[in-house]
Amino acid sequence: MRLALLDSPTFAAALPQVGALLGLDPGEKRIGVAVSDTTRLIASSLETITRSKFAADVDAILKLYDARQCVGFVVGLPLNMDGSAGPAAQSARAFARNLLARRDVPLLLWDERLSTSAVTRTLIEADASRKRRGEVIDKMAAAYMLQGALDAMRERAP
Repeated sequence: MRLALLDSPTFAAALPQVGALLGLDPGEKRIGVAVSDTTRLIASSLETITRSKFAADVDAILKLYDARQCVGFVVGLPLNMDGSAGPAAQSARAFARNLLARRDVPLLLWDERLSTSAVTRTLIEADASRKRRGEVIDKMAAAYMLQGALDAMRERAP
């Protein structure tokens, strides 16, 4: 499958009419996972996978993907504020390429700048403890990122 970058219309064109998308926010230590509904209106946080070996991480991801009968991936791409790609973005691209080597399905790299900080602010405003924020931040950031992609896809739909 081709690696669709940012808001590429080729990603939406490669998808069936209905089917859930799995959103992934790959970090150094954890991977936040979110899923959309089958109509792709709403993203919900699902879980956090603690990173270990890539093969084990992908096995856990694909288990969730298959259980939810997903039809594609949206992977967070942490660009720098000026739009350039630093080491974290290069790592996310490598993660996406390696994931596609295991499962050939539509995959979109989505700009996730500020998703973690936006979710952190929301949790602080909700008076969530530091411990609680640490437990949910990755999967909530994945949902925030996936919702942004869903909203953009809907806005661009014919």
